[in-house]
Amino acid sequence: MTTRTLPWKPPPAVDVEALPVGRWWDAVRAAPMVGERALKTLGDQTGAVIQDMYGTLYWLIAVGSATSWHLRQVRVLTELADESTYLGVPPVSSTTGPKSHWRVPLGPDRYLTHPGKLREALAEADRAEYGPMPEGRQLCYRCQLPTDEPIPVDAEARGNGVGKITYACPTHAPLYPTGEQLHGWRCTLCGTLLTGDRPLGTVTLSQGPTLTTYPLWACDQEHAEGTG
Repeated sequence: MTTRTLPWKPPPAVDVEALPVGRWWDAVRAAPMVGERALKTLGDQTGAVIQDMYGTLYWLIAVGSATSWHLRQVRVLTELADESTYLGVPPVSSTTGPKSHWRVPLGPDRYLTHPGKLREALAEADRAEYGPMPEGRQLCYRCQLPTDEPIPVDAEARGNGVGKITYACPTHAPLYPTGEQLHGWRCTLCGTLLTGDRPLGTVTLSQGPTLTTYPLWACDQEHAEGTG
């Protein structure tokens, strides 16, 4: 595959190379669930896509074409005035995991993704995963700081049919245990259904002025020992 039509030269090495964003392209990073939905929606309209070892997806887009985006679990990586940002770019020949690789291979006819189409796909994935974006900033249940990207992690049903929603910031959303984990039906660490269990301790969650403490359980000895 030739790269003569590309304005930059991908790494010729056998390992990932850190390249600065904002020079030849900006990058859009999407968490695995959102990224996978968006990739499926884009289909043949996607450009080249990098996938890292954690399943996070990265699209390359024109520099400065996505500076005003605000989507949950999505980050635009671009050059900042006071700091440099780098993206780990795998060699062109690296097209399979588990390490960082080109999920959608790079080539002369598959390079940058159209920013408008990418945003539409990511916005659709955002709504499908997390529901409508709430109005205004919400407090994260864990750090108690307002976040511009509130992610609903729990809902409490009310008698009048209106539910109280607990939100988290992108950093703390993965740490919120599900209802099945809180009630001892699934392992707190891996989410599998419990057939045998071992206690891990407790967690206390706040819902307004109310504090509720739940016992947490792991599905095997390995998990229990790993938390000690």
